[in-house]
Order: sequence, then structure tokens, then C-alpha cells
Amino acid sequence: MEEVIAKSKMHKYERQKAKENDEDLRDELDSGMQDMLALLRGHKPPPKQIQQEAEAALANGDGPAMNPDRQRLLDGMDRSKADKEYEVRLRQLAQDTRAKPSDRTKTEEEKAKEEAWRLKELEEKRAKRMRGEPVSDDEDEDTGPAGGEKEQSEGARDAFGNDEVGDEAAEFGLASSLPAPKRGKEKEKVQHDDEDDFDVDEDLIASGSDVDVDEDSELSDASSDDDDAEQADPAATRDEEEDDEFVKGVFGPDAAGSQPALTGANGIQPSSKPTSGGLAFTYPCPRTHAELLDVVKDIPITQLPTVVQRIRALHHPSLSASNKESMSDFSAALVDHISYLGNTGQPLAVVEQVIRHIHSLSRTYPTEIAGAFRKHLLAAHKQGELKSGDLIILTAIGSIYPTSDHFHQVVTPAITLMGKWLGLNAPDTAERRATGAFIVALCVKYQALAKRYVPEAIRFIQRTLSTKPALSTEELRPHLDNLLSMADLWKDKTAFPEIFVPFTALLKSAGAKKEHQTLTILLQQAYLRRRPLELHHHRKQPIPTRIPKFEETFNPDKHYDPDKERSDAAKLQKEYKRERKGALRELRKDANFVAREQLREKREKDAEYERKHRRIIAEIQGEEGREAKEYEREKAQRKRAKGSG
Repeated sequence: MEEVIAKSKMHKYERQKAKENDEDLRDELDSGMQDMLALLRGHKPPPKQIQQEAEAALANGDGPAMNPDRQRLLDGMDRSKADKEYEVRLRQLAQDTRAKPSDRTKTEEEKAKEEAWRLKELEEKRAKRMRGEPVSDDEDEDTGPAGGEKEQSEGARDAFGNDEVGDEAAEFGLASSLPAPKRGKEKEKVQHDDEDDFDVDEDLIASGSDVDVDEDSELSDASSDDDDAEQADPAATRDEEEDDEFVKGVFGPDAAGSQPALTGANGIQPSSKPTSGGLAFTYPCPRTHAELLDVVKDIPITQLPTVVQRIRALHHPSLSASNKESMSDFSAALVDHISYLGNTGQPLAVVEQVIRHIHSLSRTYPTEIAGAFRKHLLAAHKQGELKSGDLIILTAIGSIYPTSDHFHQVVTPAITLMGKWLGLNAPDTAERRATGAFIVALCVKYQALAKRYVPEAIRFIQRTLSTKPALSTEELRPHLDNLLSMADLWKDKTAFPEIFVPFTALLKSAGAKKEHQTLTILLQQAYLRRRPLELHHHRKQPIPTRIPKFEETFNPDKHYDPDKERSDAAKLQKEYKRERKGALRELRKDANFVAREQLREKREKDAEYERKHRRIIAEIQGEEGREAKEYEREKAQRKRAKGSG
């Protein structure tokens, strides 16, 4: 018994020792888990010197039990330096992609199939919006400006792993309010949607700003490792060359590699002092139109797009949190400025480039830009007359927003304004005729996809051609071009003849032979496409005859029925009865056979039982006879014995 107790204690001790060894191994693994997670995330852990100092201070009771970084901040570290270090850490964490799996390289056929599918989905969404149908949000495309659509993944996550809020601006046809996704070390080529050459890559801007921390910071080792990796990678060298080219395009040829981006993000205030080339490298971000005029008052008008491009680069939202609000106000000021440029008669090439800047900014600030456009449209509604700046605004709206939507927050008021002007103003002066021709051309451009009928435009051209005294062909040339454009746009309408027949006599009286001939051909084709209403083409029914029909091979035993369906039903009923009788006959045969077999088996069993019963009875009777004879024999012997005695 003592031996059993000793063995039990020994096993218990061994189990406790194994458990302690497991706990020690687990503690050792837990101590190295943070370093392993840091390596998986692509970040080098902070130097152990600070942690060792904090642990030693905590063990001696000299230091507080708090984070070493916070202790350094309390010991006198500069607050701005700490904030800058925090921003650097945050940006590195957001841009780090080394722990993310890469996508499989796709073949050309797969790329072509995906592109075709994407274009098909975008066209279906555009058609739904044109018809006024609700567009579902579960698709991974979203509406972009300029009548196109931009891809956007639903349920996407931002760089910090948080769920992004859905983009509600696209529901009303506005540009997407979600920022473009940032790219990591392997930067892709900047793509320009809708011929927009002024997209600014956030990574390129951030590379020019002073966002480095001191070499004594905790992340200096990690930054040096990243720099070494980029130097060893030829792709990183090409990216640096692309950065230099971008700086050349924004600040001039002498600024690449030497001139940093001096913005409010690095503590240096922008200055608009001109350089030797006539343009300053830095400009303040104007938040009103008056401030914008003050900034560009001393520069040539042809350099305005360059100034706007530099302001966008210097005050990009990725450089400072305050830049987002200032850039939104700057976007609205640009809308006011294109109206100002139109009213002052500036070159259209410059205005077009500024519109392209607004087009690019509308993806980031859709609400502010749409509000600025609506403000100008409301002012034009109230004043009644359209100036050159108002025409520029209408042109910009057609270039930035989708004009085929059934309802749009900006396009619908613009179309209403143009229809109101065309309906209320008579072409009695050359200025109004020129303005009307431009507005009619805008209407045709707006309806290029939707092809909706604009009666005000047709009526204005009709009144222009009916002007007395008759105008010359040169004066009517814009209106004739608009007329042919509308005829080509609406030639598939069923009401095309009713719309354009009145113009045949007007064109003939105006001497526009070529336009008259073209319109006549279109009208003839429209008439040929029309089909008059007619009855359905049924097969001719013969006149029913009353003559008796005689059957030469008539058989009185055969049933004749003129109704085919009834005859077929009778045949089917007869066939059913015949089959039913046959089935019953077979069933009766089977039942008789089964009964006979059962009777035979019963008889055999009864005969066997009878034979067995008789055999048993015979055996019993034989046994009884033998016993009776034996009894009689013994009885006789007893009598003889008694008589002799």
C-alpha cells in the first residue's frame, strides 16, 4: 500500500512539473509575440532601450507606470514634434501593404472580359438613371461626373480598417464624395478619367513635404529599413524619378529634387512672391472669389491653370487636416471664377482648363461645387437674361455632370433655365439670336444620350427662320446646323414628321437647299418606317355548306362523329374500358392461381397432418395392446399360483 501511495505522489509531481514547464514555455512565446506581430505587419518594433529604461525605473520605484512615449512627452518633448511623429506613424501604418496578399496576374482575355462586364454594368446603371428608376447600391460601381460612372467597392474599408460610410452623393447624380484610395510603396501610374490631365497623386505630393522626424525618434530604424528597401528596388528608383518629373511640372524645371513643397503642413507659410520666371512656387489657398482675384491679379491669364494646379498641390488634403475645408471653399471660388472669366471675355482655352480642374475637384467636393453651380443658376433664373458667364456655367455643367439622368440636382435646373430662356425670349436682335443658337446647341449636347424632346429649342429655331425681313444664310448658319443636329438626334422618334414638316417651307424660303434636301430625305425615311394600323392577318374561312355529305364506304356498325374532339374522347373512353377489362381479367387469373396454390398447399399440409396423426394413434394402440396382454398374462399367473397353493 505504501508503494502505491509513493507512485501516486511521484506521478502527481511529474504532472505538476510538466505543467510548470508548459507555463514557462507559454510565457516565453508570449514575450516574443509582439515582435512577431510587428514583423508580420511590416513594422520594426521600437528600440528596447526605452522599454528597458522604463522597466528599470518601474522596478526601482523611480518612474511612473505609463507608456515610455508619454513619459518622454511629459519630460519636455516638443508637442508639435510628437504630433508630427504620430502623423508619420499613422501614414506608415495606412500605406503599409507588405502584409497584404497580392492579386493573381490576370490574362488578357480575363482583363477584356472584366472590362466589358464593367462597361455593361455602367451602361445599365446610366440607362436606369435616365429612366428615373432606382439604382441599387449593392453594385461595385458608382456614378462619376461628366456623364460617366466611377468604380467604387461597396462595404470598402479605409486604411485603418474601419467601415466607410456609403456615398450618398451619387444617388442624386453628384460626383462621389469619397476620396480616392491611397497606394503604398508600389505606386501605380496616375490615371486620368474623362481626359482630366490634372489629377494629383497623393503619394507624389506627400513625398515633397517635410514630414520626416528626427533621427533620434523611435521610427528612425524602420524608416531607414524602408529607404534601403527602396534603394535596392529598381521600381522605387523609377518612382523617385516620377516624383522629380511631377515637381518639374508643378514648380518648374529647376525645382525638381531641390525645392520642397512649402505648405502649411511643414510650418512654412506660403508666399505668392513671383520668381524670376514670373510665377511663384507657393500661393495661399483662396477661400472666396475676391481672394482668388487678389492672388491672380498680377499673373498672365494664360498662367492661371498653372497657378490653380500649384494651389491644389500645395494645399492637398493629405498634407493637413485643415486643407480639406479650405480646398472645398477654393473649389466653389473656381466656379465663381469661370463665370467671371466668361463675363470679362478671357480666352476659352484657359476657361476650358479651369473647368477641367473643377471637374477633377468635383470628385472630392461634390456638395460644395454643386451648391456653387446651383447658386449661379438661381441668380440667372431671377435676372432673366443670360450673360457670357452664365453660358460658361451651363457649358461646364454639361461637361462635369451626367446629363442623361431623369433627375439631377444640377442638370435639371440648368435644362429648366435654358428652356425658360428659349421660351420667353424672341429672336429679335442679333445678340439674342446668337445666344439662342448657343443654348440650342447646349440642349442638343445635353440630350445626346437621353434623346429627350426639347420643344423650346424647336420653337426658337422656327421663330428665327420666320423672322421678317429674312436673314442671310451666314446669319442662319448656326441655327441650320442646330436644326440638322436635332433632326439627326430625333430621327427615330415616331413624331419626327410632325416636328420637322413645318421647317421644309421655311428652309425653302430661306434658300437653304442642302439643309432642305437633307431634311426631306429624313422625312421620307420616317414616313417609310411608319406602318398604318391594320387588322390581324387571319386565314380566310370558307362559307359553310348545307349539302349532305355522303360516305361511299359507309358502315352502319362504325361510329361516325363529325366532332373530332368528341370522337377522340369516345375512342379514349373505349380504349380505357378495354384496357380496364383486360386488367381485371388478368387480376382475376392471378387471384384464381393464388387461390389454387393456397388450396393445394393447405391440402398437402392437411394430408401430412392426417398421416402423422394416424401413425401416432397406431403406435399408441399397439402399445396399449401389449400392455393389456402383459396384464392378462400376469393376472392368469397369479390365479394359477393361488389355486395351486
